[in-house]
Amino acid sequence: MRVGYSCWGFLGPGVVDTPDGSRAYRRPLIDGLTAAGHEVVLVQRNRDLAEAGLDLREEYTYGGLPDFDVLMLEWRWPLPGRNTTPCGTPRHTCDLHRQTELLEHYTRACGIPTVIWDLDRQLPADDPLRVLPNVAVCEFALHPTPGATTVLCPVPDAVLDAADPAALAGMARPVSLVYVGNQYDRDDAFDHYLAPAARQVGHRVAGKWPRTERWPHVTFTGRCPFAEVEAIHRQALATVLLLPERYNAVGHMTSRLFEALLAGCLPLLPAEFVGGEVFVPPVLRVSDGADVVQRVEHLHRMAGSTEHADLIAACLGFLEPMRLSRQLAVLDDVFTTLTSLSPRR
Repeated sequence: MRVGYSCWGFLGPGVVDTPDGSRAYRRPLIDGLTAAGHEVVLVQRNRDLAEAGLDLREEYTYGGLPDFDVLMLEWRWPLPGRNTTPCGTPRHTCDLHRQTELLEHYTRACGIPTVIWDLDRQLPADDPLRVLPNVAVCEFALHPTPGATTVLCPVPDAVLDAADPAALAGMARPVSLVYVGNQYDRDDAFDHYLAPAARQVGHRVAGKWPRTERWPHVTFTGRCPFAEVEAIHRQALATVLLLPERYNAVGHMTSRLFEALLAGCLPLLPAEFVGGEVFVPPVLRVSDGADVVQRVEHLHRMAGSTEHADLIAACLGFLEPMRLSRQLAVLDDVFTTLTSLSPRR
């Protein structure tokens, strides 16, 4: 099939001042769609070229409004002061305008089968798009919105296959606890888990945290280039998977799980995350900051041992259902079903 793919982000490392978390899997996903026989055309702005100076036009196709069999959208939503402002105004980004244009032209006017991948759980449950016969909604959640399909956050097969538990356990890890990510909707989880633990263990928090006055004891190091994320995790024993409540309530797991784990940084998952047993073993579930400290101290005692390697190996096993190849198979079924049912005009 010919797939129009809309994403407001990068295929390469991008730039530092961006919250584009999908870089960990977007390019492998698009390459996987191509390897599966689909032709992919990227239909948002070429930000790799325009902002990062990376020219990928010999490897990927970029288009205006060409013909497609399927339109696939990484869902964008209104961000006041950014994509809701008139084109050409300071700080304006045109992702929402372009998405609206794509929906009007392909989904509504032409009846093209459309897959909305709601990566941030921002599409309202009562949005009229959900009931259109040519629209399918996909979510990371174990318990998705009624009518939506679960497509787990995809772990690239090649990096999962290359992970060596013994080698990862044997690495020097001078930092006890890290968190790599931005502040958005995470203050409560940070207060309950990481901030108390930071008083007792060595730590680092990397990302955009503009409001930190209430945590003067926490070491915030600011945003880091995407290429440094793996290196930060490779220096740390553990991370806490801080997730917004709208993710916890439905078992919506992000790429932070596999980004940390594939670097040997063990993920501690808050107990309120629904379906946590699908993603980590019981020993890595935590209920509060004291639990975080206890787990980190235990990891220090086992660091570099066979027990440590065995725990990493066990955690890698939890990533198997998230393999990119498995998620591509789910998407392919969604494409096939949608194209067989969608009336085209």
